[in-house]
Amino acid sequence: MNPDRETVEVVWLGQVDYRAGWDLQNRLAAQIAAGMRAPIMLLLEHPHTYTIGRRGGRDHLVWDEQQRAQAGVEVVEVDRGGDITYHGPGQLVGYPLLRLAVPGWQGDRLPQADFVGYVRRLEEVLIRILAKFDIQAERCTGLTGVWVPADSASNRPGKIASIGVKVDARGVSRHGFALNVEPEMGYWQGIVACGLEGVRMVSMADLISPVPPIAQVVQQTAQAFGDVFGVDLVWKDNLGGEGIA
Repeated sequence: MNPDRETVEVVWLGQVDYRAGWDLQNRLAAQIAAGMRAPIMLLLEHPHTYTIGRRGGRDHLVWDEQQRAQAGVEVVEVDRGGDITYHGPGQLVGYPLLRLAVPGWQGDRLPQADFVGYVRRLEEVLIRILAKFDIQAERCTGLTGVWVPADSASNRPGKIASIGVKVDARGVSRHGFALNVEPEMGYWQGIVACGLEGVRMVSMADLISPVPPIAQVVQQTAQAFGDVFGVDLVWKDNLGGEGIA
């Protein structure tokens, strides 16, 4: 441990209901803002869920209510940035709950430069994770998230990871990123992914074989996060009595 570096806890939660995970984020963020606990990164999976961010709307739902019921997918409108996305088993979700504002900061929005810089660092984390598995990934000008180069069949880049975040009035981040490891990709057909018509969604399983187990991707995620953010990570087996509702 480096005494000059901040310590961030990290915990693997397995599969967590989306609403329960959202509520957990809110409770932990309040404790972090009050100085009652260290910053933490939650790593988990969700059951089949479409989430609609502040810039999205239900007009980007392609499947109707009956189709969604048959597929067992829930719709949740949420307070993160971005449009509509999909979460499901086989997709690694990361929720870093960090103090992004300087000590003593007061305001209703983090300065735009700091907010964008945070998103760019999350993109860098994802690019480094994928590089560990020999997957070339990159940013796409004007768009958020992480992409792989165009394939010969479609001549379009493929989106492999999505990012949607919120920074609350106390300067603590919520939500985060979702990396497609080996999810059921057919669920993307039920939405206009990220509000981008014709976007090509891809997964690690589409690009490499065998696909790494999600536990291995989790380990690489923690390493890349610590390197990019310049923090020391401490693995936790549980949340110290803070249960998931």
